[in-house]
Parts: sequence; structure tokens; C-alpha cells
Amino acid sequence: MKNGESRRRLIAGLEDSLGKAIMSALSEHDVVEIMLNPDGQLFIERVGIGMKPSGEITPHDAQIIMGKVAHALGTEITSDKPIISGELPIGGHRFEGLLPPIVGKPSFTIRKKASLLIPLSKYVEDGVITEAQATVIRDAVASRKNILVSGGTGTGKTTLTNAIIAEMVSVAPNHRLVILEDTAEIQCTARNAVILHTSDTVDMQRLLKSTMRLRPDRIIVGEVRDGAALTLLKAWNTGHPGGIATVHSDTAFTVLTRLEQLVAEVSQQPMPHVIADAVDLIVSIERSAAHGRIVRDIISVSGYRDGVYDLHSAISPQFLNKNSNDRQGTLHVA
Repeated sequence: MKNGESRRRLIAGLEDSLGKAIMSALSEHDVVEIMLNPDGQLFIERVGIGMKPSGEITPHDAQIIMGKVAHALGTEITSDKPIISGELPIGGHRFEGLLPPIVGKPSFTIRKKASLLIPLSKYVEDGVITEAQATVIRDAVASRKNILVSGGTGTGKTTLTNAIIAEMVSVAPNHRLVILEDTAEIQCTARNAVILHTSDTVDMQRLLKSTMRLRPDRIIVGEVRDGAALTLLKAWNTGHPGGIATVHSDTAFTVLTRLEQLVAEVSQQPMPHVIADAVDLIVSIERSAAHGRIVRDIISVSGYRDGVYDLHSAISPQFLNKNSNDRQGTLHVA
């Protein structure tokens, strides 16, 4: 009881220090990110609106906020340890805080945990994807194809991944899903699901090795960002098809190169054949000032022969080339 009361007081103190503006933003479904710049300007990003200034926070108050966050996370932030990173005890939102000397004045970003599951039908309705693209994704899910969702920072990779996972649950409600994340962002309504998180002592590669003993039907990774990519690819290739993962890549045509770079962190041997065998579909989402978020390309990976990945548009039968405006030809690997 005493520990419970202490926890409630800690959270109440954190909520009070964050203030009404931030707490209100954290309760709004369309908020994506809350950012405090070193100059004290607070910006809030909302879906479909972008980043807008939303008031100011003094350096003193910002440092108090980070101190409360550090206390809640059981750590500390000082000039000697000027970075704090972790999940807030309020809603599980991701917090990244910085203090001088690595920044001029206190600065932090809160990446809001997604609370609204947007179905693929809504993506079509909003013009983010076409009906043909949605059909390709649904067919890939039903056929247990392995899907990579690619995009740059803030393009909505995780939100789109959540929509695709919802399709998995709809098509195969009895499948056992094992979900691996660094940060709790994946939403899953499956009856049979296990969600694993990395820690300071257990990395993604170790989680993936454990996953193979958990009897998964589909393996889902929030973001592939290191040598664990090779373990995931091998898992997808050895009797666990139908998974999905996100990869940070600005275009669909650089995703496989990015995977090669990640695999090279743990293997001196090139693994293009392993990559081509494991990855079936690349869904590339991007954000532009003119159109907002949009799925630009959906690419089918057919194999790897003679130093070339065989890539086709999943919407039409044409070959693709990363260096061609009309996207004719094939993607050659350097």
C-alpha cells in the first residue's frame, strides 16, 4: 500500500510539472509529438496539421520536468549524465530529454504512444493509400507474405503497421503473434499475442532468439535498426512467414540496401539471398508538405540473381529501378 501511494504521488507530481498544455495534448488522439526547443518554445505535432507553436516553458520548469521523469524512471539526469530516455509512467509515452552541456538549455521530446487504431479503410478514405494498394496489402497478409514498412522519421510507419496488424487479426484470428519492440507502440487486438520489450540488458537480437521458442505463427518487430535484422530474416525464412517489421528508409528503393548495412553489423558475408528470400513486400510511406502522408510505392521482391534484386511494382507488372523516373528496369546492388 505504501509503495502504491508513493507511486501515485510521484505520477501526480509529474503531471503537475508537465502542466496543463502538455497533459491536455497527451490526452488528444491526433497528437503525435510534443517538442520543447532549447529556446523555450513548445511545439506540438498533430496528424494532418503538422508542427505548430504551443506556448513556452522556462529552462527552470523544463529541468524540473526532466528531474521528475528521471525520478519516475529510477535514474538521474545531470550535467555529467545529460541524457534521459525512457517511457513515461503516464500513458507509456516515449520521453527523450537533454541538458547542457550537450544542448544550450533544457530540451525534450515526448513521442506520444498511439491511442487511435486507424484501419486500412480509413487510409483509403483519407487518400493515404489507394484501393488497389489496400487490396495488395490485404492479399499479402492473407497469403502470409513478409512485409517491410519503410519511411523516414515521422512518416507514420508504426501507425500503418498497426493497421496491417489489424488485418492479420481479422484474416487469421487464431494465429499466435509475437511482437518485439524497443518502445511500446504496437497495437494488437489478437487473442493470442505475446509482447516483448528490449531493456538495458536484453537487446532485440536476444529477444528474437527467445521468440523462436515461443511458438509464434507471425513475428512482428516494431523497428529493425541493428544487426538483429539478420536474426529476423532467418526467422522469417525458417517456418515463420507472414510477419511485419518497420525499417527507417526514405524510399522503397533503399530498404534492401539498408537491410544489407544492418546485416553487415553481425556478418562479414553479404546476405542478399537471405534478404530476398525473407522479404516479400515493401510498403513505403512518406510525408510531404503538399500531400501529407501517402503510401508512395508497394514493391514485390521476387528474388536475387546475378547481383540484382528482382523488384516489381505490386500494383502493375513493371520492373523497377531506383535511378529511373519512369521506374523501368531492375534494381542493381552496388
